[in-house]
Amino acid sequence: MENLDVNGLVRMISTGANFIYVVTDNERRTEGIAAQAAARIKGVGIPYLWSCTQGLTRDGVAVPDSIDPLRALDFAIAEPGPLIFIFRDITFFWKDNPFVQRKLKDFAGTARAKVLIITGQEEGAPDALREDLVTVYQGLPGFGEIRAFLEQLREREPNLKNLCDKDPELIGRLVLAGQGLDIVDIERGVRTLRISEAAGGDEVVRALFETKRQIIRRSGIMEFVLNDTGPEQIGGMENLKHWMERREKAFGLDNIASGLNLPKGILTMGIAGCGKSLFVKSIAVKWHLPLIRLDMAAVYEGTYGSPESSLRKAFKIAEAIAPCVLWIDEIEAGISSQGFKAEGGAASRVLGSFLTWMQEKRSPVFVAATANAIEMLPAEVLRKGRFDEIFYVGLPDPKAREEIFRIHLSRQQVDCEGIDITLLAGSTRGFSGAEIEQSVATALFEALSERRPMIQQDIMAAISRTVPMSVTMAEQIKKIEAWAFKRAVPASGKYNP
Repeated sequence: MENLDVNGLVRMISTGANFIYVVTDNERRTEGIAAQAAARIKGVGIPYLWSCTQGLTRDGVAVPDSIDPLRALDFAIAEPGPLIFIFRDITFFWKDNPFVQRKLKDFAGTARAKVLIITGQEEGAPDALREDLVTVYQGLPGFGEIRAFLEQLREREPNLKNLCDKDPELIGRLVLAGQGLDIVDIERGVRTLRISEAAGGDEVVRALFETKRQIIRRSGIMEFVLNDTGPEQIGGMENLKHWMERREKAFGLDNIASGLNLPKGILTMGIAGCGKSLFVKSIAVKWHLPLIRLDMAAVYEGTYGSPESSLRKAFKIAEAIAPCVLWIDEIEAGISSQGFKAEGGAASRVLGSFLTWMQEKRSPVFVAATANAIEMLPAEVLRKGRFDEIFYVGLPDPKAREEIFRIHLSRQQVDCEGIDITLLAGSTRGFSGAEIEQSVATALFEALSERRPMIQQDIMAAISRTVPMSVTMAEQIKKIEAWAFKRAVPASGKYNP
């Protein structure tokens, strides 16, 4: 399955493909590509368009009595070529209709100098048509196509031209911001300049990012995460921070941010509430990359298609937006050994799709996966080469707990002068970072309810009322630590290369 563009479509038609199925979410762009291809092929002219409401039309002129798909196909078979026909809604009729399937096969077998292009959103085609059908995917526009479109738009939009003259790097910034968007969405974002002459380049870039965030949210299985969490907001995790710094020194931060030398990814496993998700967010901020979160539970819901098709859609969105960080939170919820028994064949296909994509992806997508129960993951996922490294995030040590207290006290604008941070760190042995954060939040709430500043005794009282997870889930934590020993690199402590 290749990605459709004008050159590819012309090449397919020139080599004899006359029955093409385009899997697309944007039929207008597909029709535009087909029209451009038709203009390059001698004698073809403007393509015919068919829909279930208007029948066949060509350049605005309707073909009589062509709303019925069988009659429309009869016309396509009888009309002399060279011609291109685009059928929009035929996928609603072909699945369980042997007459439509036979007409389509007749066209594929008898048509000379004619091409039938079908557009639809479902990837599967009827088994009876697969031997005649060439299936292609209409992906989102690439880097070059976006730049070419913006250059054309620059000539048509005086406001954009003026901004580009003032800021020669604006087109490059708009191209990066527009990756993962369709041409229509990019043009809609640039229209900000039409609405307000005072709008600048930064406003257009922000408009494109907001459009991208909304589109990803509408996909249902992914979320564009807005965050400002830097490594300085994370206590401990020296090995993880050192790993990130070494990559920056080796490849250069600019090269990583542009995707030229972006690492493959990491898997962080360990105890809930110890900062795995925070570190994923910090990577995106430090490397100046957009962060996209994949919801594995939504993949299996079936609301947005089969699990494997939903996963492929997620990967295509990530590749279109690349360079980016793809955050797969609690990966064991969707890819696990137990899942094979519960989900049957779907879980096996999801695992196969994930492993294949991780092994063969060429786009700069950094995969940051987190897991609470890594022993549930199949061995194939943990094999060297899938991820650059596997880290174990355990309960913070005393030094890390001191850092965590300082971070959260500073965030709450509490003066640390009268607070013994060392005493607090010693009193929270076995606490996770999330439990320390909650202790500070609880102490602040109590102080505010009494309309006074927070003091150390408030925090100590909150700590005394907290039963940490290391007590309530002691057996599970020991099990996780036993698995991680010699299987994963500890996130904290002295770095061991």
